[in-house]
Amino acid sequence: SKFVNDKWMIKNGFLNDIQEHKPWWWNIKVQKLNLSAPLILLPEVSCQKAIEILQEKGYDQAPVVAESGLILGMVTLSNTLSSVLAGNAEFSDPVTKVTYDQFSKIGLEDSLGKLSCILENDHFAIVVHKQMQFSGNGSSFMKQMVFGVVTAMDLLTFVSRNDKK
Repeated sequence: SKFVNDKWMIKNGFLNDIQEHKPWWWNIKVQKLNLSAPLILLPEVSCQKAIEILQEKGYDQAPVVAESGLILGMVTLSNTLSSVLAGNAEFSDPVTKVTYDQFSKIGLEDSLGKLSCILENDHFAIVVHKQMQFSGNGSSFMKQMVFGVVTAMDLLTFVSRNDKK
């Protein structure tokens, strides 16, 4: 059962952390990774255009975000190409046809320890930042903004460059 799996509990925000002998970087915040701004695709971008954009910009993956700011998922170059080549999608289809809709989110204030737990099972996490937005009538709501995409390589690079040992 998931509730007895500490890593699942940490990943989903039910436990802070359980590691007794934490590495020096465990409690450092995700914002210290100094991530670059992500490339974001709108849902109406075609598979062909997504492949071209990702290749031209040198990205392997990009979040797909609706105009409203809703994060729809993640598109990867390899999944898009394999889906088109297998006949499961056409070059002209919207990128949402090949978008992974299961992904992990992590906040800028979360710890690298929590990120490490997420990256044990996932290839990436979408870094989000919540901000308060107000409409013309004064009502407010919280909106999630995509701040970046983080991979195990980003964490490894940070740890190896800043190794305190």
